[in-house]
Amino acid sequence: MKSYRKELWFNAPERMHFTNITHEIRECLAESGISEGFVLVNAMHITASVFINDDESGLHSDYKKWLEKLAPHEPVSGYRHNDTGEDNADAHMKRQVMGREVVVAVTDGNLDFGPWEQIFYGEFDGRRKKRVLVKIIGD
Repeated sequence: MKSYRKELWFNAPERMHFTNITHEIRECLAESGISEGFVLVNAMHITASVFINDDESGLHSDYKKWLEKLAPHEPVSGYRHNDTGEDNADAHMKRQVMGREVVVAVTDGNLDFGPWEQIFYGEFDGRRKKRVLVKIIGD
């Protein structure tokens, strides 16, 4: 069995932003030389997420509105976590809802997706560099 590891770095332009990283994950898979196995993709920061869904702008807009209703950024004084001097308690909660990681099967050297599935990096406390781990195992 082979193993491959790579860190991808992102700097989201907005506080909340979704980036389609499917192309980068496919490049990692090609670099790995693995044709049968699994890809793990996980956010290495507690205010960011990795998730799978459709790459459709209406859906992404809906996600942003929904997440902001669930855990609004303002007022920052409404969160005990922010008593520490932070202003990102909402980002921690949004990450919890959207998830930390995804695992995708690899079959015949390809990501084994269903229709419309894409991998996204979700940022909830953006405008600084953060990383995503890609770990691929298999043969």
